[in-house]
Amino acid sequence: MTNRIPILDKKAPPWRVAQWFNTKQPITLDSLKGSVVVLHAFQMLCPGCVAHGLPQAQRIAEEFAGVHVIGLHTVFEHHQAMTATSLAAFLHEYRIHFPVGIDEPSLDGPTPQTMKAYGMRGTPSLILIGRNGSIKEHFFGRPSDLLVGAAIAGLLADSTSGNDVELEVANATITTEPGCDDNACSLPSGPEKPKSR
Repeated sequence: MTNRIPILDKKAPPWRVAQWFNTKQPITLDSLKGSVVVLHAFQMLCPGCVAHGLPQAQRIAEEFAGVHVIGLHTVFEHHQAMTATSLAAFLHEYRIHFPVGIDEPSLDGPTPQTMKAYGMRGTPSLILIGRNGSIKEHFFGRPSDLLVGAAIAGLLADSTSGNDVELEVANATITTEPGCDDNACSLPSGPEKPKSR
């Protein structure tokens, strides 16, 4: 199931990335201006990310010419198990070839900085950013390939006017509890607690 997060067509915040993989230089939203961007937030120990989210992101990267797929490893649990070294091995073993950044940790709680700036509820999260740099879609969980493909096609179709196409798509909503299942890993609700160092 999928949670489609309401969007306000707001400008996408800059990414706060500690380290990049699969790219020779850091990638910024400004460097991708004028392109459709798919931001896929995941954790390598999230069952829904491994089974559904990452394969979907790879299919998008392979099938949509002109779309930039960016992975964001955004860790809000099991911090000591999900190190940069572990992520490098994971990306190699799962043959993830699109650029992946490690979300900067927060100083005041478990939610990393980019995850917090985008209002993500957990992983996997898929965010579509239009050519004008604004957030057009924000999915948490497991959106269907058809739903995501239609949204991307709509954004690509409007290549001349600079105004992204609004798509009306059925919205499946679920109530999420903290923790992981086959579809997603949810952030705990309530005030953030500082992570132990």
